[in-house]
Amino acid sequence: MTKTEPIGGSDRLISRSLLRYALIGASGVLLDYLLFLLLFNAVGLHEQPANAISTTAGITNNFVLNTLFNFRKRDRILVRFLRFYAVGVAGIAWAFVLLQVFSGWLGIDPNLVKAGSLPVVLIFQYSINTKWSFG
Repeated sequence: MTKTEPIGGSDRLISRSLLRYALIGASGVLLDYLLFLLLFNAVGLHEQPANAISTTAGITNNFVLNTLFNFRKRDRILVRFLRFYAVGVAGIAWAFVLLQVFSGWLGIDPNLVKAGSLPVVLIFQYSINTKWSFG
């Protein structure tokens, strides 16, 4: 079975690679959030630099783990990291747009919009990273 073959055979929707990507992404989100809380609440850093630092740490965490355990590509590491980082920032922007449209303009609860945006952004980022960052 290849690393991109769907779980349970070819009739499944979610590949092993996508599942690993999602689990690694969850670890990055947790790191991002905990580091933000530490920098903002304990250290007293302004929220914007705290967010920039914590987001960068989360994206970097995800890149390292995906490089080592998911895509297993270790050549052109700086180029791959810059591409992965750009995709991470694009995902943040995509989530911002979804929140603005569905919550800001259409009045849908932001909690629901955020929850609904997670799989959309996950698939968006996975698709681009699979082909561009780690292709």
